[in-house]
Amino acid sequence: MHPFLAFAEAKQPAIVACIRELARCESPSDQPQAVNRFVNLLADRLDGATNVKTLPGGRFGNHLRCEFKLPGPKSAAKFDDGKILVLAHSDTVWPLGTLAQMPLREEQGRLWGPGVLDMKSGIAFFIYAIHTLRMLEIPVRRTILFQVNSDEEVGSETSRPFTEEAARQSAIALLVEPGTGLKGKLKTARKGVGDYTVTVKGKASHAGVDFQAGASAVVELARQIPKIAEFTDLKRGITVNPGVIAGGTRSNVVAAEARVEVDFRIAKAKDGAALDKKFRSLRPVDKRCSIHVEGGLNRPPMERSPAIRNLFQTARACAAELGVTLEESATGGGSDGNFTAALGVPTLDGLGGVGEGAHAANESILLDRIADRTALLAMLLSQL
Repeated sequence: MHPFLAFAEAKQPAIVACIRELARCESPSDQPQAVNRFVNLLADRLDGATNVKTLPGGRFGNHLRCEFKLPGPKSAAKFDDGKILVLAHSDTVWPLGTLAQMPLREEQGRLWGPGVLDMKSGIAFFIYAIHTLRMLEIPVRRTILFQVNSDEEVGSETSRPFTEEAARQSAIALLVEPGTGLKGKLKTARKGVGDYTVTVKGKASHAGVDFQAGASAVVELARQIPKIAEFTDLKRGITVNPGVIAGGTRSNVVAAEARVEVDFRIAKAKDGAALDKKFRSLRPVDKRCSIHVEGGLNRPPMERSPAIRNLFQTARACAAELGVTLEESATGGGSDGNFTAALGVPTLDGLGGVGEGAHAANESILLDRIADRTALLAMLLSQL
């Protein structure tokens, strides 16, 4: 057995205890005080192993950043050709009090509970990967920069500049987001993510007394939504979803305003400008109405570049030494890895927990995949 895997297996009870401790500290995105409690807990966990500092999160909780300079090979130049950036996030989608309805439990070979997969297990894996390297005195060539963002689940509004700053110092980015499916496939491509709000303004009037004097924003919006939906192009990996509609005030009033909130995803960065042009070219059928478009791309796509492909091949070779067959995947969801990849930093995502049910009532991780994921992360940190 590989010594990293043997060490991780011996430490598995401690890793599980760490995941439980992190998951018990609930940290929904919209509760900055709760997120800060989690950040403080994590900082305490890392105290003594590195210099820990917090970064301001504005209306969200604080972000955490720490830098590890582990023992390196005596004959090699160190820390001069880029860092390894490891990205995680502290926020979850689960409201405070969810643990009362979804308590942590171990059954059927899994650890179940809110946040265990997305992504507190990945954070625990990183902590114990570092512990593996320290305890086994493994030389590491690069500085390791660990950043935990507090607003990833809600768009990374305040953390994006910090992530991009860290990426510019780094040669490689690794994300301890969950793997794909029960095989734990790594993610080598992610779609870009964005949203638009299309607002139609019409003219209000009494629906019975003065119907013809009104220009219905609701009716006009109903004409525009099929046009918007047709922007979807599955062959190009473009999806456009009109997801939320609102408009009008009362049934006896011709609606003066209506809007639709639209989610879109693109596989290629070059498709973003063309899609934006389509949205901003929408024109009303009823000329008495006007159309206003706000929004755009929030996360650029993470495209599978040759450098990302080579990084995955390295990870697959490491996994093979651990007796694991590693596969790759592409996903429509975004992460902070979209930002690093867009800056040209080779990025490997999905190195965290193996399980299912992220953001769902069946959120869980496979207990028998904890040791090999921790060992894989330690191997990557030592070899890259």
